Amino acid sequence: MTLQTKLQSLYQPFTVDGAISCEVFHYTRGDYNKAPYVIWTETGEENSFNADNRKQEQQLTGLVDFYTLKEFDTIADDIQGILDSEPIGYVLENVQYEEQTNLIHYQWRWWTCG
Repeated sequence: MTLQTKLQSLYQPFTVDGAISCEVFHYTRGDYNKAPYVIWTETGEENSFNADNRKQEQQLTGLVDFYTLKEFDTIADDIQGILDSEPIGYVLENVQYEEQTNLIHYQWRWWTCG
């Protein structure tokens, strides 16, 4: 499987109609400035396996950032549901209130398994 195919298969569950009730962006939000929204990005590779001068397994890593104005927004649960349904591991890295934007910012770090 190519790198781009792997990445698209990880991003696709976030963009299925009805998966989450907000806009989803890759890398940046572009001109969109209405919360809630999700920014999904890959950040690199770690713990990969090489043999016979070839990459045999490639563990990819990334971030999912969710921005909302709403306290206890259930979209955060929807995001974790998507992460739970995929062959990836994840951890909720950070939740913070951003005073400049008045947004609550959740951040999950994810990695592919196997």
